Amino acid sequence: MSAVSPRVAETVRPGHLFYLFKSKYQHGLLTAYYRDMVRQRILDTPAFAAPPAGSCEIHVLTSAEDWLNLIWALKSFYLMSRRAFPLCVHDDGTLPSEGRTALQRHFPHARIISRQKADDSAPNLLAGHPRCLDFRNSNNLALKIFNAIAFGRQERFLLLDSDILFFRSPTVLLNRIERECYLRNTVNPDVASAYTITPQAAHKRFGINLIDRFNSGLGLIHRASLRLDWLEEFLSAPEIHGHPWRIEQTLFALCSSRFGAELLPPEYAVRLDGPIGNVPCRHYVGRIRHRMYSEGIRHLESQSFLQSLETFRLQAA
Repeated sequence: MSAVSPRVAETVRPGHLFYLFKSKYQHGLLTAYYRDMVRQRILDTPAFAAPPAGSCEIHVLTSAEDWLNLIWALKSFYLMSRRAFPLCVHDDGTLPSEGRTALQRHFPHARIISRQKADDSAPNLLAGHPRCLDFRNSNNLALKIFNAIAFGRQERFLLLDSDILFFRSPTVLLNRIERECYLRNTVNPDVASAYTITPQAAHKRFGINLIDRFNSGLGLIHRASLRLDWLEEFLSAPEIHGHPWRIEQTLFALCSSRFGAELLPPEYAVRLDGPIGNVPCRHYVGRIRHRMYSEGIRHLESQSFLQSLETFRLQAA
């Protein structure tokens, strides 16, 4: 009988099996059921094939880990909002062919920007802005900023993360998007300010009164607020390069604060505890990502969300 390879032997060690079990079920059987079973059912729902319409374009950055959640985020938004906003999906470089195919099938009018295409556009886009180019090439989250600049076709875009679910129409957000005279950026309030620069330093260096608790997961952004000369200026501050997960959000907040910004109402705020209640949506950030399955998807399923998708046909506005 042939010997067991070291790799196979490793996979059957009790300690390794315990690690796999703990990773899969660390948040309980209910979470695992909705994450591994119910979540897949979105793939069996019909496509949203309405022609895109409206002066606001949805921009989302996705990855190998997030694309299935993104389909839930997008379909819950389209169903609850009844809007046919154009969609642009940006691949961070890890999106598998399975994910790209699924996204294209469910949103046939969407533009899906490959990482290669985005990388090819960067040198021309950021010519004369070396700090921007360096940041863009060293931090995947920078694509949320620079891809929107490079590939956006509308003056306004809806920034949407893949870990947000909608439970009813986001009326305030939609009103701000669709009011032509509304000329501010507006996003969901964070639990607390999470920047790489302090308000005092932002005011001293750039003369900016930095908005409090700006979260870049959901909100209306005007393309005019993302000026490359501003971004190059902000990236000159040494402290801006502190926490790699917060740089992109800090830059959005600085640009928005200089351009003009306000937060969405409290019902849009990121919350780490408490029930869904009567909120229009919930942002399931990293610390509570497991609740996206055991709470968010479970709630939508209990409200016949998947069945509603079978009969819902998104109409162009």
